[in-house]
Amino acid sequence: MIQVPCPWCGPRNSMEFRAVGESKSRPDVATTTPEQWRQYLYTKSNLADWVTETWYHRAGCRRYFAVERHTVTNDIRESRLPAAQLRQKEGSGS
Repeated sequence: MIQVPCPWCGPRNSMEFRAVGESKSRPDVATTTPEQWRQYLYTKSNLADWVTETWYHRAGCRRYFAVERHTVTNDIRESRLPAAQLRQKEGSGS
């Protein structure tokens, strides 16, 4: 059983979650070509290493968060707020 540490609910069984996918920067809408959009939407790096992913706690708090997970061992070394929420928090001075 894989334990996923939700930033709000604490460690829970992975069956409560949905792995959304790799976290990556969204291209600029004004300057991106259709080929770059296809690359962004459909190409995954699929590394055998530590990756940052977005997860959703569907059976708990129903929030999205970021997880650093090793794709070979499924070890999780960190879970945190998503980047967008971290930027909001920094902007508000909290």
